[in-house]
Amino acid sequence: MSDIIQLLPDSVANQIAAGEVIQRPASVIKELVENAIDAGAKRIDVVVVEAGRTSIQVIDDGCGMSETDARLAFERHATSKIRKADDLFALSTMGFRGEALASIAAVAQVKLTTRNADNEIGTAINIAGSKLLKQEPVSCPVGSNFLVENIFYNVPARRKFLKSNATELNNILTAFERITLVYPEVAFSLHNNDAELVNLRAGNLRQRIVDVFGKRLNQDLLPLQVDTAMCKIYGFVGKPEAAKKKGAHQFFFVNGRFMKHPYFHKAVMNAFERLVPMGMQVPYFVYFDINPSDIDVNIHPTKTEIKFENEQPIWQILTAAVNDAIGKFCEIPSIDFDTEGKPDIPLFDPDIAAPPQPKYNTDYNPFSSNNSQRQNHVPDNWENLYDNLDDIKPAPEQQSLFDDVNVDTEIADRSPAHYQYKGQYIMTAVKSGLMIIDQHRADVRIRYEQYLKQLKNRNAHIQQVLFPDIVQFPASYAVILDKILPELENMGFELTAMGQFSYSVNGVPNGLEGLDSKALLTDMVSEAVENGSPSIDSIQQSLALTMARAAAIPVGQILSNIEMEAIVNKLFACSNVNYTPDGKAVLCILPQREIEQLMG
Repeated sequence: MSDIIQLLPDSVANQIAAGEVIQRPASVIKELVENAIDAGAKRIDVVVVEAGRTSIQVIDDGCGMSETDARLAFERHATSKIRKADDLFALSTMGFRGEALASIAAVAQVKLTTRNADNEIGTAINIAGSKLLKQEPVSCPVGSNFLVENIFYNVPARRKFLKSNATELNNILTAFERITLVYPEVAFSLHNNDAELVNLRAGNLRQRIVDVFGKRLNQDLLPLQVDTAMCKIYGFVGKPEAAKKKGAHQFFFVNGRFMKHPYFHKAVMNAFERLVPMGMQVPYFVYFDINPSDIDVNIHPTKTEIKFENEQPIWQILTAAVNDAIGKFCEIPSIDFDTEGKPDIPLFDPDIAAPPQPKYNTDYNPFSSNNSQRQNHVPDNWENLYDNLDDIKPAPEQQSLFDDVNVDTEIADRSPAHYQYKGQYIMTAVKSGLMIIDQHRADVRIRYEQYLKQLKNRNAHIQQVLFPDIVQFPASYAVILDKILPELENMGFELTAMGQFSYSVNGVPNGLEGLDSKALLTDMVSEAVENGSPSIDSIQQSLALTMARAAAIPVGQILSNIEMEAIVNKLFACSNVNYTPDGKAVLCILPQREIEQLMG
């Protein structure tokens, strides 16, 4: 039998490796930007066309490469970061495997222009599908300029499964955001199709967080700082009032790398357990400086999973640090020691109140065999209780309180008078019994259908505001904002772009004058971002539901009979009277027969 095992060609092996390292255009940007940081760059510019599908360009002012290094950098496992196996346990750079450039060159057309400070002439290299096409000297500044075109041009299946440009651009912004938050001393810019999306100047860490996520976040950040022999933890956590249901910015970084760690996330949230409502998320930006020998980042090519040797002690240190930050910087009531002119409060005198004297029966004995104190609870002729059991007919199947209500049947005999119970429920008599309506949920259903109709018909009424508010969104929301802004205008918001994803709120939908327009807009956009890049219908439904929740009648508001009648009439005119858009029950019916049974 002839030999059948053979070595794969380098081009095939590189494509296989690229499948793990280069998954989408965002992976290319992540690898190239991390290399630029390792090269000591102080400014990094990224330019993409069609969300990286057509081209990706990364320009840096780092140390650059010599002619030999520029050619060798595209070989597999060629790296300047490590020399021996022991170096894996003392990593101080972002990259170290030497696979990124080889993987990129295997699935795209790459042009590199680079020069280091020791040479007056730079080098230009063209590579496509791992094949060197051209290498020549050129005049260029110190640093590196990578141009990656037609990603996955030789792997059609991978290119076919790329998502839409909006989704891929959102992934690029996410990856770019994670890197910029670690290196505030480096200036970054990002352009897509000649439009500037991000422009971050060099500064300190707090300024970088504010530049990325908006000035509004600045007032909600609490400094976090602890330095131990095991690790150093620093950064910021949000105040309890900054908690959100969705869209909270939560980041962990270890030695400059973004990390996902549910265990440490729980440590942070435990500190806020009694300070924020259940289900709310608090923003945090936590940075760990740990001895590289105590962690292992060489688990997955994306390097977002990291193993810790001392995970449990670090968890305890993190919990203590967050608790200390909350206790030190959160406002607490102060004690007023100025008692001049205040009424005297008498001190407690323990002699005034005598301790209670218990009384008990000394003759009582629970184990006494005195039969005179025992009673027989079994009645005489108990057998007669089970006579005529065969004549008992089973009770008819009862209707559940939350069965779907037939509107036409129930409102045929509805009472015009209503009763409000504890400022939350509207109670009214209907044909089959007593109907109980949750006034807040009913108003959510009513307003949801109104707002959705306005979005469909584009006929919202705008109420101008006297003092416009400024709302700012992070750059990572850029993709979804392009879809949402026209829908917000259709809903009745008048927004004027102020640059850098800031908008002036000059008008709000009629009926929302008393609400916090900035918080409402932030919640609406965050809800849409949380759902990814949905269709226009999904965006409209998400916006309508968020605004309906904010504008609906709150629990506890007292209503007149006329107001309750209006809610009931509008509810019964809705397409679905039984449930809110997110599936919560709006009403239930207590059947007449159950009321009669309760009354005996």
